[in-house]
Amino acid sequence: MNALPWKNPARAEALQAALARRILIIDGAMGTMIQRHELQEADYRGERFAQGYDSLFAADGHAHGNGCGCEGHDQRGNNDLLTLTRPDIIRGIHKAYLDAGADLVETNTFNSTSISLADYRLQHLVRELNREGARLARIECDAAEARDPTQPRFVIGVLGPTSRTASLSPDVNRPGFRAIDFDELAQAYREAARGLIEGGADVLMVETVFDTLNAKAALFAIDDVFEEFGARLPVMVSGTITDASGRTLSGQTAEAFWYSLRHAQPLAIGLNCALGAKDLRQHVDVLAQVADTHVSCHPNAGLPNAFGGYDETPEDMAGVLREFAQSSLLNLVGGCCGTTPEHIAAIAQAVRGLPPRKVPELENAA
Repeated sequence: MNALPWKNPARAEALQAALARRILIIDGAMGTMIQRHELQEADYRGERFAQGYDSLFAADGHAHGNGCGCEGHDQRGNNDLLTLTRPDIIRGIHKAYLDAGADLVETNTFNSTSISLADYRLQHLVRELNREGARLARIECDAAEARDPTQPRFVIGVLGPTSRTASLSPDVNRPGFRAIDFDELAQAYREAARGLIEGGADVLMVETVFDTLNAKAALFAIDDVFEEFGARLPVMVSGTITDASGRTLSGQTAEAFWYSLRHAQPLAIGLNCALGAKDLRQHVDVLAQVADTHVSCHPNAGLPNAFGGYDETPEDMAGVLREFAQSSLLNLVGGCCGTTPEHIAAIAQAVRGLPPRKVPELENAA
């Protein structure tokens, strides 16, 4: 991977320079902000998908028409589809986070792989959704940077974990069964990565990793795509500690997670989702000690309440994350589920002026 030149040298150098100067701010939750719009089925479908299928696409020469059997597939909840049907909402969310002080915004592509889109029968949209997702974020980042050239803004092309796990069986009675394999995952990630690069992403991030083998497939695929393009982008990886055990779903501690993926030489390693900042503190501390790269953290706004909502206020969350920064644990910080532009503005203010964690030069570094 590192033998290839940067695809956008000026952007990569600007990002590295910014990381050397200060703690950078990642945006907050996309889904939380979409929920504020109280969208209905028709909002998700728009005109192109009004009948529940893609009117611009028909597989194997099929002609859409009355009684063709395609009608009526629900799209509500398919947030990534809003990139095509309600780009105004997605751009508005990106702008709100940039206005709140975010240095990096994540594309609306968390589920834009063929594996996840199969739930909506829209696997053919993978490349388009990733390309357009990156393009919308690119437009808003460029506009924000034009308003204030002293603060460069960066697009993180998001590659989510998919709904499958390569390490574990989904059937408790068949422990040897796997719903997906490494090659299938890699193929899905290749297609998504191509679209993100074409759309103008500055960074690719494999995030919310609950199964390290899935992440390895994503990184393998990214490497292949960089070879295709003859150039590379910086890559970030962010895992998920799923419960109080302090391990990912596939059983790794934060330290083991890092050493399993260190060979990819990511720009940053971090943790996001599942837990609030207080519960992530000890695990981020471990990464800060062992990782000879930048460390990121974008936690939830606390743990979900009985109604599935999140109660941690911007002030509470910012106070906890300020302590992270004061303890030299952070290079990048933001929010995940339940966070809003108000949370990001408070976090940005809380860490402003505090120095970034110094990346250690470890004796056993490869």
